[in-house]
Amino acid sequence: QLQLVESGGGLVQPGGSLRLSCTASGFTLDHYAVGWFRQAPGKEREGVSCIATSDGSTYSLDSVKGRFTISRDNAKNTIYLQMNSLKSEDTGFYYCAAERAYGYCSGYVRYPRQYDMSYWGKGTLVTVSS
Repeated sequence: QLQLVESGGGLVQPGGSLRLSCTASGFTLDHYAVGWFRQAPGKEREGVSCIATSDGSTYSLDSVKGRFTISRDNAKNTIYLQMNSLKSEDTGFYYCAAERAYGYCSGYVRYPRQYDMSYWGKGTLVTVSS
């Protein structure tokens, strides 16, 4: 069974850091676009960051550039989202998703309503609050 499982969410103060993990089982993440998405209470889901595993290229939303970093651990079949300098507006459920793709991922993050991904995790909650 193909699954994505997120972990690493929690409560953190503004300015703090968290590292989210997205681990795939039942398939390897070679030649996939893997994206992180988030949904705040009362808001639509938005794309945050993605990585094209075939060449390692990445894309991030302007609002998180310089604060969030997406990376991959091939041996663990896991994608990470390192989140630094967290703000209250980063609060929400964070989901990872994957779609078979070669050297491309940005469209899934920039236009999530037009370009859906096939595999989704159940999410992990990030709360940024003092």
